[in-house]
Amino acid sequence: MIHPQTRALLDLIEQRGVPPTHTLSVADARAYYLERRHVTQPAPPEVALVRELAAAGPHGAIPLRLYRPLGSSATTALPVLVYYHGGGWVIGDLDTHDTLCGELANGAGCAVVSVDYRLAPEQRFPAAVDDCIAATYWVREHAEELELDASRLAVGGDSAGGNLAAVVAITARDRGDLPIAFQLLIYPATDQHRSHPSHTENGQGYLLTSDTMTYFSDHYVPDRARYDDWRASPLLHPDLSNLPPALVLTAGFDPLRDEGKAYAVRLTAAGNRASYVCFDREIHGFILMGKVLDEANTAVALCAAELRRAFAAVR
Repeated sequence: MIHPQTRALLDLIEQRGVPPTHTLSVADARAYYLERRHVTQPAPPEVALVRELAAAGPHGAIPLRLYRPLGSSATTALPVLVYYHGGGWVIGDLDTHDTLCGELANGAGCAVVSVDYRLAPEQRFPAAVDDCIAATYWVREHAEELELDASRLAVGGDSAGGNLAAVVAITARDRGDLPIAFQLLIYPATDQHRSHPSHTENGQGYLLTSDTMTYFSDHYVPDRARYDDWRASPLLHPDLSNLPPALVLTAGFDPLRDEGKAYAVRLTAAGNRASYVCFDREIHGFILMGKVLDEANTAVALCAAELRRAFAAVR
């Protein structure tokens, strides 16, 4: 059964006639996603520092936002989470995930660097992948001047961002020159084919619909022959061994639930340390909604605790 708070939110969305994302232009979808955060997200928490940065990317500068946790010293080299926001590779930015990044920084006692990668359809696959890889390597290369501990670097993201985090972790493994301490995969999109049962079971009525998923994928990977490219569908990579420890978090009423679980299962089967947690009563995107959903705050606390534990294990 869906959580009563979540049911109430879905009912309110229906009553107010909120337009589904797939019915909007890309510009309107981005503006709406940014604006609606005020309804469901807590205010950004106080942190010790927020700093705007820019990483050199393959196609120009990539905006970044650095957070240092409340109570941290400006001269202490902190572990760092490089975070890639969700939004179907089409919507979302540094501001839509500002609260979450601050919460994770404070909860885990780490720095967070949020990445404003290029979006589709203006820049299609693999532009977002290229930017996230470049930004992560840039953080490692500039760690000393930013008072970050490059030996304790994690990657993470939600939804499309979880997809990108998984791809960055695989890329770093294959290149062999960027040790990653942990991967935080929050309801990650891992298979562009969208053929798992949860896409049918949860395809309508739970905010993220099958139509919206198609809208996102058609903008990001319009050539469906490229769905098999592991950079679009990391679940399809033939070798998932020797990857960083992972937390894979899903939601019971999410179309992406089953492909997230399948990724966790494959990580474990390949010999990695991977924990899987499903919030059975929640919907896609819930972790951002701590203003109205209690379980969102529980999920954030869990993610922060697992980050803190993973960083401590590296020492």
